[in-house]
Amino acid sequence: MPANERALIDAAALRQWEQQAAQAGLDLMARAGAAIAQWLRQHYPPPRQLLFAAGSGNNGGDALIAARLLLADYVVGVWQPQPPITAAAQAAGQQYLAAGGRLDSALAALPPAEVLIDGLFGAGLNRPLDAGWQADLAALDALPCPRVALDVPSGLDAWSGCVQGAALPADHTLALLCHKPGLFTADGRDYSGSVELLTLDCPPALVPAAQGELLAANLASLKRRHNSNKGSFGSVSIIGGCAGMGGAALLAGRAALALGAGKVRIHSLDARLALDPLWPELMIAPLGNSSLAADEVVAIGPGLGQSPQAHRILASVLAHPGALLLDADALNLLAGDDALQQQLRQRPRPAVITPHPAEAARLLACSTVSMQQDRLATVRRLAAKLGVIAVLKGAGSLLCGPDGYYRLCAAGNAALASAGQGDILSGSIAALLAQGQDETTAAGNAVWLHASAGDRYLADAGGPIGLRASSTLPLMQQLLNQQLAGSDHDLHHRKPPF
Repeated sequence: MPANERALIDAAALRQWEQQAAQAGLDLMARAGAAIAQWLRQHYPPPRQLLFAAGSGNNGGDALIAARLLLADYVVGVWQPQPPITAAAQAAGQQYLAAGGRLDSALAALPPAEVLIDGLFGAGLNRPLDAGWQADLAALDALPCPRVALDVPSGLDAWSGCVQGAALPADHTLALLCHKPGLFTADGRDYSGSVELLTLDCPPALVPAAQGELLAANLASLKRRHNSNKGSFGSVSIIGGCAGMGGAALLAGRAALALGAGKVRIHSLDARLALDPLWPELMIAPLGNSSLAADEVVAIGPGLGQSPQAHRILASVLAHPGALLLDADALNLLAGDDALQQQLRQRPRPAVITPHPAEAARLLACSTVSMQQDRLATVRRLAAKLGVIAVLKGAGSLLCGPDGYYRLCAAGNAALASAGQGDILSGSIAALLAQGQDETTAAGNAVWLHASAGDRYLADAGGPIGLRASSTLPLMQQLLNQQLAGSDHDLHHRKPPF
């Protein structure tokens, strides 16, 4: 996907974009209607019975123009429960009627549909739907046919991805002009189906600066020379694994090895944890028996616990000059301690934090429910408050630095909703940091590989159930090596001469 097609624009920038396009003489509604009609012809060739649900705003106008363009080849019905309120939508309705189309305000009066095109609300919805609208969406949802949403499924907030009382699930969503973040995070993944961008051939000069982007892999720097050794790929130390939670530290350590770190040590808070019999390559020692080298990557938190000892260790590790990742109990300890947070902000290079929603809520002293209502605002607040690269895990994981520019991962699925997956992600980020990637790049690549491994499991297993965290690692390894093998080969990647 080209970089401009990954761009994410906020609501204010999108409004300004549309205004500037109108001032430049571009009829975006006409372009949208034509692009929608062309997409429908390609994916649902005539003859078919199409039902357009047209709202009173410009989203409804887009639907009406597409309906008019398809009148000659399809059986077209248009349900418009309320009259249009914008001049452009009114003109689109008049043109549709002049071409011989018919508008109905009652769903029961419409013929059966083979495809439903949802043009009721689009990206402009900013309020919960009342009981009447919820009943209408339920009636549309009951229709036994595929559904195509125009820009955003009706009832879904385009920016937060939250359902506004009720929403109409789509099989396909045609994003217009630019992708909307709500299609890929929170409830968006469950309601948007497959998402395709229709750019409407808008001149590049009119396109505003993006506030974020859909996450893409950036793995080229991980290519390896034949003339290398374990010291070429860095060292990782995992700090955690208190009594009863040694598995978390082991999973993080295994992930760091699997994703390419040259050496991995586990500094365990439990002296009984001395060997990983399945991965004996891991060096394991009690924390007091070794020190951290300045150039080591440190990941603290998996199985750390919240004891006074754990608190003292975290305070000491925050002074580590190298790359640092905080997860799990390191974040829980951080949440209740202003002094630790001040230490974190004063680091010479930003740490990476990887909270799940409950941990993020603790860090911001708010409820998980309120935090999940605007995941984008949450990850920006975390990054700014703590001066970190924040990865907010969940459906549509988000990555953001203190500057507020964010990346949204459109990959992944519920297969990754299992214990230990966060430890795998932490160790993976640490491995990429050890191999020389900066914090934003390493975090983004690890999130992408982890999410894409979940998608590969879904495709292979036929469903999301049963993926164990430790089984995710070979999938991530395969993806990483395949990505590198598929990139351009240079002189250091020639086939052996035999």
